[in-house]
Amino acid sequence: SLALGQQYSSLGSQPILCGSIPGLVPKQLRFCRNYIEIMPSVAEGVKLGIQECQHQFRGRRWNCTTIDDSLAIFGPVLDKATRESAFVHAIASAGVAFAVTRSCAEGTSTICGCDSHHKGPPGDGWKWGGCSEDADFGVLVSREFADARENRPDARSAMNRHNNEAGRTTILDHMHLKCKCHGLSGSCEVKTCWWAQPDFRAIGDYLKDKYDSASEMVVEKHRESRGWVETLRAKYALFKPPTERDLVYYENSPNFCEPNPETGSFGTRDRTCNVSSHGIDGCDLLCCGRGHNTRTEKRKEKCHCVFHWCCYVSCQECTRVYDVHTCK
Repeated sequence: SLALGQQYSSLGSQPILCGSIPGLVPKQLRFCRNYIEIMPSVAEGVKLGIQECQHQFRGRRWNCTTIDDSLAIFGPVLDKATRESAFVHAIASAGVAFAVTRSCAEGTSTICGCDSHHKGPPGDGWKWGGCSEDADFGVLVSREFADARENRPDARSAMNRHNNEAGRTTILDHMHLKCKCHGLSGSCEVKTCWWAQPDFRAIGDYLKDKYDSASEMVVEKHRESRGWVETLRAKYALFKPPTERDLVYYENSPNFCEPNPETGSFGTRDRTCNVSSHGIDGCDLLCCGRGHNTRTEKRKEKCHCVFHWCCYVSCQECTRVYDVHTCK
């Protein structure tokens, strides 16, 4: 899905000409032409995945920076089979599945809609109703579109397919019942319930945990009738092997401390750091031991807010001084 490149931010609001989208492989181009009306949702899903990536990595040395003037919107960072590549593929694939599912439930497409399959009998005091979100359809779209690029018999395609599926499985695993009360004065005599997706932030949080515990793999070559095929095997036999819900990688990440055009690292100079933190967002680790500068910054904020009956809030405007710490 990252083949949408730098156009991801505008595809959701403009008419789509499939042939004008750079980087699509033939299978993706056919998909685009056959299902043109859901392509804005696909683009919105890519955008959603990138925004969530930038939120999850906001305090880390690599903060999911995108490049506007390149087809490869993350630059060379994704060229390597690293943890970062694993996370980006998982969150982007999850984003496409999420956005397509939500769009179908909102009725913006004629080829999809609500999920009519009630997964289990009604419970005590509630009945099925509303519009259950058809996550299975969203996952199918994501699989057809995102995995279309991963048809090579090499290790990188195998890794990308695995991580794409891990992202999509997260959507299915986090589906939950959402209910609405009915009755006089909100008495909740009857509840109508339907299956709904979680907030996408919950998906991002879960996949970020999977990033932290990603499994390192080794590449194995096998001779098959179609030629040499590469597969992945867990590097450490003593550890629990990765499941379909875990992220996998087989190359080490750069440290991202200094700018490096070859790895796509922008370095951490001038990045804001947290002087009181001992974690990766703290000035010691984020600044890679180079130290940090401190400056004061004045900010205007609302203060002394008072609630007036009925019904508005009045506030004064205060100027407050903050210390800002940036990496040397």
